[in-house]
Amino acid sequence: MKFTNGYWLNKPEYDLHFAIQSFTATITEDALRIICPTTPIGDQRGGVMNHPTLIVTFTSPMEDVIRVTVEHWRGIVDHGPHFDIRESPVKPVITETDTEYTFQSGKAKATISKAKAGWRVTYTGDGKLLTESEYHGMAHAYCKPTGKNYMIDSLNLDVGERVYGLGERFTAYVKNGQVVNIWNGDGGTASELAYKNVPFYMTNRGYGVLVEDSSDVSFEVASEKVERVQFSLEGQKLTYDVIYGGDPKGILERYTALTGRPALPPAWSFGLWLSTSFTTSYDEATVNSFIDGMAQRDIPLSVFHFDCFWMKDNHLSDLTWDPDVFPDPEGMLKKLKAKGLHICCWINPYIAQESSMFDEGVAGGYFIHKENGDVWQTDMWQPGMAILDVTNPAARKWYADKLIKLMDMGVDAFKTDFGERIPVKGIRYHDGSDPLRMHNFYTYLYNRFVFETIETYRGKGDAVVFARSATVGEQQFPVHWNGDSSASYMSMAETLRSGLSIAHSGFGFWSHDIAGFEQTATADVYKRWAAFGLLSSHSRLHGSSSYRVPWLFDEEANDVVRQFTRLKNRLMPYLYACAVEAHEKGTPVLRPMLFEFPDSVACETCDTQYMLGPNLLVAPVMHADGHVDYYLPAGKWTNLLSDETVEGDTWRRETHDFMSLPLMVRPNSVIPMGTTGDRPDYDYTDGLTLHVFKPEDGQLSVRVPDLKGRTAATYTLTVKDGQVSVETDAEKPYKVVVHG
Repeated sequence: MKFTNGYWLNKPEYDLHFAIQSFTATITEDALRIICPTTPIGDQRGGVMNHPTLIVTFTSPMEDVIRVTVEHWRGIVDHGPHFDIRESPVKPVITETDTEYTFQSGKAKATISKAKAGWRVTYTGDGKLLTESEYHGMAHAYCKPTGKNYMIDSLNLDVGERVYGLGERFTAYVKNGQVVNIWNGDGGTASELAYKNVPFYMTNRGYGVLVEDSSDVSFEVASEKVERVQFSLEGQKLTYDVIYGGDPKGILERYTALTGRPALPPAWSFGLWLSTSFTTSYDEATVNSFIDGMAQRDIPLSVFHFDCFWMKDNHLSDLTWDPDVFPDPEGMLKKLKAKGLHICCWINPYIAQESSMFDEGVAGGYFIHKENGDVWQTDMWQPGMAILDVTNPAARKWYADKLIKLMDMGVDAFKTDFGERIPVKGIRYHDGSDPLRMHNFYTYLYNRFVFETIETYRGKGDAVVFARSATVGEQQFPVHWNGDSSASYMSMAETLRSGLSIAHSGFGFWSHDIAGFEQTATADVYKRWAAFGLLSSHSRLHGSSSYRVPWLFDEEANDVVRQFTRLKNRLMPYLYACAVEAHEKGTPVLRPMLFEFPDSVACETCDTQYMLGPNLLVAPVMHADGHVDYYLPAGKWTNLLSDETVEGDTWRRETHDFMSLPLMVRPNSVIPMGTTGDRPDYDYTDGLTLHVFKPEDGQLSVRVPDLKGRTAATYTLTVKDGQVSVETDAEKPYKVVVHG
């Protein structure tokens, strides 16, 4: 939101009151509280009268994190909801001199000037300047036409400083110059709207900023004030955390310690998922034809997904199999499970008026209500539909009990679709939550209770959802996919940008619809996207109006899907170790280049390539002629598919056929690979091969997990004069192959 007309003038509809100076301060054991006048005080006793003041409080929810709370009026009732912040309070070091106050938590420090001529807060990490809030930065705004109040702050950007994150966004990877409104919307992937909005950004200067508010926070990223990131929200209070981490991994480690680390998804979920697609016609015979067709073509399949119309038209989501299409769902699921498949079913929290669940929900008071007591309804999506009130424990139990009945039948996972179109005007929630702040927060409660229902039923470590909407903290409930993309190379590129953006926002596991959701891809797009999709943490064939089985595109598509599915399964000893790292430290499986090469200026803007874990660089081919441009950091890299070695520290242009792409292995690294290509969940130490690439003298260590994420075996490789020796606690034989 913009409040000014250029550098000198404010917009005429706003009264703006900026922090001018530090006037008085209160220091306690764990907080520094400063009164900031919004007009110069001078030496007059009456100077504080008839003008607003801002109350600025510095605290620390955990080491290396400085929380800033800016308040105008303190008498406003807080109805919630609030993000689930996991505080580990520390005792800060607070000092005062004649010229400044300092507030230090670990390696992060805020220095607040006492100068009468200007307000300035300087943030440093390890003694290095991070950012500042200064002249015309912190403010309260009053909108005269609407009577609404807003709180604002803005933090300086250095020369060359780049901003990343703010959720899963399809716009440019680097957010400088963008206006980002944190408001969940169902807008597809070719829009500035986003399904997953997270009021958290990081920069390439070693810090991140989390605004602790679930409302529609507005970010002006080097836009209204091109030298700053400004953030604002409606209300009388603004709280944000300055998180020092030193580099992207360090920032995320602290951010996810505050907001929650991802659960470890079951290994079977990393295999290939196949869907019925959305509006296509299907029944048990259709489903079996897909599954048998994949088996006949030797394409390993791990999960079969039933999309919306496993339920009856105009009855979504009543969580009941359509008896006209699936007269014996228990028998069908039993047969599918006998083929080694896991089963996923589409659900959402919108309940159609024709559904039997509608009357149950009305009687139980399980839906979102209007202020006058009526059930809130709309004809958007399903005629007369209502929305589950996820703040109501009885409503959650009612819905969860129906999910349990489906799991009793053999369903393993749920695709938790929607959750973005949540009304805000004239709404009353069971727990009295503020409707504005519930709009984005709704998805957190929705996905959490579905995930926890699965986890309680199946056991810890065997729960997974396939979620579209998200907000802060929802990375704890994987997996998330990027929503409704289109069948084109352009959409493939915007999909990858969204994956990079959500990685900066703390989400460890991420997927997308291979070859796009809308329209039907040409064979070349399908094959290129298949390679990209099967080199993501999770991989799904799904579409809207057409089936996505490979043989409907061309014969070679079978070969491409087969090769990359089997390759991914063989890479599971490596990939599942990356998954454990995401679970333990918050480092995502799919990583922007900057995560592994934080000192590389070239990697700061790379948005058509990524790192899959620490040691594999992937550059999807996104052009019909097969060419791909990508940056290769310094060192001798090896293509995992061809074993060709190339020198890095340069941009490269290559042309690849459909069975290939730049899948480059970092020098001096080890990629543990299995011999099993037909499934993702197996004993990773059985028949393991340690592929060592361009080793340097010294030691390399590899931890191979079991299917619970525990360490099954550790291999310590010592390299001397090109020779490799191994010490291990592994009980099963293994091989070592040295490349280069």
